[in-house]
Amino acid sequence: MNRVWLVTGATSGFGRALAEAAVAAGDVVVGAARRPEGLDDLVAAHPDQVEALRLDVADTGAAEAAVQDVLARHGRIDVLVNSAGRTHVGAFEETTEDELRALFEVHVFGPAALTRAVLPGMRERRSGAIVQLSSMGGQMSFAGFSAYSGTKFALEGLSEGLADEVAEYGIKVLIVEPGSFRTALFDPSRAGVSSNTGVYSKVDETRGFVSGGDGTQAGDPAKAAALIRAALDADDTPLRLPLGDDGVSAVLGHLDQVRGDIAAWEKQTRATAFDD
Repeated sequence: MNRVWLVTGATSGFGRALAEAAVAAGDVVVGAARRPEGLDDLVAAHPDQVEALRLDVADTGAAEAAVQDVLARHGRIDVLVNSAGRTHVGAFEETTEDELRALFEVHVFGPAALTRAVLPGMRERRSGAIVQLSSMGGQMSFAGFSAYSGTKFALEGLSEGLADEVAEYGIKVLIVEPGSFRTALFDPSRAGVSSNTGVYSKVDETRGFVSGGDGTQAGDPAKAAALIRAALDADDTPLRLPLGDDGVSAVLGHLDQVRGDIAAWEKQTRATAFDD
């Protein structure tokens, strides 16, 4: 039986690549986006397989209605892909509370609301998959990306706990951690930027990296989509899937750093119990 996918952020980037890969496999895709007209070409080319749904994931109150709408027309959702998102660059000190909250709405509360909405049906069928588009920044961070990584760390923590809860119902959770891929993430019109006081030179370097990186990233979203599908179809689907040479190297390097920090203080940290 062909699968039914609900994909947020389906007009570009990984969302679009996954939607196209699902269609090529004969599946049905409901692509959700704030501007669903961005899917007009895919809908026109595959009217029996693709539908566009207007949805702002930051409007968490709309999640349940959106899911029920898809269920009413298709009877089930086999795969939820939480792909909608944007980047944000700014020093921790210079990122405002409103900017931080807005980023959490898109990257954490929106995906959480949609995930809650699809779980009852997946539990009842004892099958399904949740794909969370995180980032290598969901495992590590650096100057200028504290807010962005903070949201991705939160999404990964929620998803890791979720995976342990739903495994007994046959539901898979896959956290995808891309490095630099040729998506619209670094598009200047879409990248959030905090005010710049010029205090933090490393953040200036990150701003330059982001503003100059759009369209030159090495990663191919179509190849990533194919690998994500392969991971979902595997008997032993991984919890985390870093993507791209840079993404894999960054995550492995960070894990080595964490292990090194722990090992350097291991004797002292283990000796923090009460004396008998």
